Amino acid sequence: MVSISRWIGAATGARRTLAKAGAGLLLGLMAQCLMGTAMADTAGQAPGVYPPWSSGANNPVQSRGLEFTVPEVDNLPDLHGNPVNPELSIFVGGNYFFVMAPLVHAFEQSHPALKGKIYYETLPPGLLVEQLRHGGTITIGNMTWTVHADVYAGGLRRVESTIREGLATGAAVPYATNTLTIMVPKGNPAHITSLNDLGKPGIRLVMPNPAFEGVGRQIKESLAKAGGQALVKAVYETKVRNGETHLTHIHHRQSPMYLMQGKAQAGVTWQSEAAFQAMIGNPISHVAIPEEQNATGIYAAAVVKGAPHPEAAQQWIEFLTSREAQEIFKRYGFKSYSGSKAK
Repeated sequence: MVSISRWIGAATGARRTLAKAGAGLLLGLMAQCLMGTAMADTAGQAPGVYPPWSSGANNPVQSRGLEFTVPEVDNLPDLHGNPVNPELSIFVGGNYFFVMAPLVHAFEQSHPALKGKIYYETLPPGLLVEQLRHGGTITIGNMTWTVHADVYAGGLRRVESTIREGLATGAAVPYATNTLTIMVPKGNPAHITSLNDLGKPGIRLVMPNPAFEGVGRQIKESLAKAGGQALVKAVYETKVRNGETHLTHIHHRQSPMYLMQGKAQAGVTWQSEAAFQAMIGNPISHVAIPEEQNATGIYAAAVVKGAPHPEAAQQWIEFLTSREAQEIFKRYGFKSYSGSKAK
């Protein structure tokens, strides 16, 4: 493992250099997260600290070929399926990566011709838009490939802006909502009771990065409701400068990792994510945010402009609003979209 660690360290440095030189937003951000996770010391860590937590369940491919996944070395938890000639490609914001496996399975039951032919990515919505701008091409480490997406899904505002930019077509179709919570380690050792506690000196946080995560805007709105702009500044400026707030490199999938590794004591996420971590047995809990301080996220989808499989794309979007899909969302803590104006 020593030689592997040295190799990972060298690769990480090289990728940071490339990112600074303008080698691409995706390469810099993704390599930093993937390699950073790989370099972490796993001694004494409980199982489940490092992704993929799905143990392969999110891979819809039927013929899987050589199985070569070493979580601390070769880990692509946000890329699912076979990117070579898929018949439905979905780019979906990563904050419900854990719902995609049952959704895809249910969809395949009613669309058997697509079984094993679905590819999907669960990166943050901002990074997925960047990939769309690059024609679907993505680079991770030494590998580059192109996938022409059929569906783009994310927060309603983000999807609408993607349509205005000309990257997606038609109307955005809303289908589910979510609310915020404070994720903490099991037992809540820092005794976090409210959003205001997050601004206290000495409390170490892991927070979604507003640069490419839409949830960052909603978190700031909630912080402002609880403690005004002073609390927003404390969490997202003062603590970032002094190292007490870690901003995620990819998305809030990293939040439970930081909490379980002892690098942070709390972080704001969607409540469905905290519920999922507890559901799979990870030592994660959460502190509820009062309704008057909370924010609602609306998920929507649209067909990507020039989609290779527009009919399959439309079928997937229609499926998201079906009773079967809504029951799956509900099982993981989401609510059905009911026309709320919150975005």
